[in-house]
Amino acid sequence: MTGTTGRVALVTGASSGIGAATARLLAARGMRVVVNYLSSSKAAEEVVADIEAAGGQAMAVQADVREVAAVDNMVGQVQAAWGGVGVLVHNALIPYAVKSFQDMTWEELGGKLDAEMHAAFAVTKAVLPAMTEQGWGRMIFISTGLSRRPRENMIALGTSKAALEQFGRYLAQELGPQGITVNIVAAGPVEDTRMARMTDVFDEEHKRRQVAATPLGRLAHPADVAQAVAFYAGEDNAFMTGTTAAVNGGMTMY
Repeated sequence: MTGTTGRVALVTGASSGIGAATARLLAARGMRVVVNYLSSSKAAEEVVADIEAAGGQAMAVQADVREVAAVDNMVGQVQAAWGGVGVLVHNALIPYAVKSFQDMTWEELGGKLDAEMHAAFAVTKAVLPAMTEQGWGRMIFISTGLSRRPRENMIALGTSKAALEQFGRYLAQELGPQGITVNIVAAGPVEDTRMARMTDVFDEEHKRRQVAATPLGRLAHPADVAQAVAFYAGEDNAFMTGTTAAVNGGMTMY
């Protein structure tokens, strides 16, 4: 196998936004891409159609990544069709409450933490045997700058993503000897995503302040995040693991 051509990449939550942009880019770079989705079958099939129209290979597979049986079934389908997954991009957005700690219940905070980590645990467990057998693997977890820089009413998302990032670092330490890298892409505010469309929470004035706080003068597009993911997913990334790429135009620097 030359480079990543022919590698199987599983992108969770890939029917729109960052996931869809990532699926298209990885396919353009020669990977066979699994477009995972929860409920948007039409959108997922459109991503597959776009990839195939451009000469790539893709399949759409439905699975709720919070459910172990569903994840195992999905990976089994991929294994039967294409073989083992070599690249995991865990992007699926787990729902969360947008409110202050004072107004939040434990079910809202603890539920988000549990669902976030359960999903990451399930997809990682499912793809790991094939990566171990291949002696090669790339895992990329999509996070947010809110894991390090708090913002009003975002405690559920920021806390759960901080846990996800530390999970990724522990995996990087353990799996490095097996030829598997694990990295984080921490996105700043991104246009054209479900989160960006929450107009009841993030109005135009909020967006204007975010742009003003960004040295590069705009918010990220899904393609900006996909570019960072694609680097981590490829052969060029031979010696970076346990790292975090901040894709935020300089809004937060660390």
